[in-house]
Amino acid sequence: MNYLMYVIAIAVLVVVLKILTLPIKLIGKFVVNSIIGGIVLFFLAKFGIMIAITWWVIVLTGLFGIPGLGIAFLLTLLL
Repeated sequence: MNYLMYVIAIAVLVVVLKILTLPIKLIGKFVVNSIIGGIVLFFLAKFGIMIAITWWVIVLTGLFGIPGLGIAFLLTLLL
């Protein structure tokens, strides 16, 4: 069990270091897209289109923009 924790800790460290080496412009674009995606999800909920606002939906929207929002909507309909 301890070995699994060490492997997970090393994997998290590698991901964090990889993120820190990304250009600031790319990280900023991801953050802005995530915020816009969260706002769009909020307004869609106001109009009766319910998509669960979870961390993976916001990340999906942040990475892919409007197509990511469409994927999240389709997944909500299927699940």
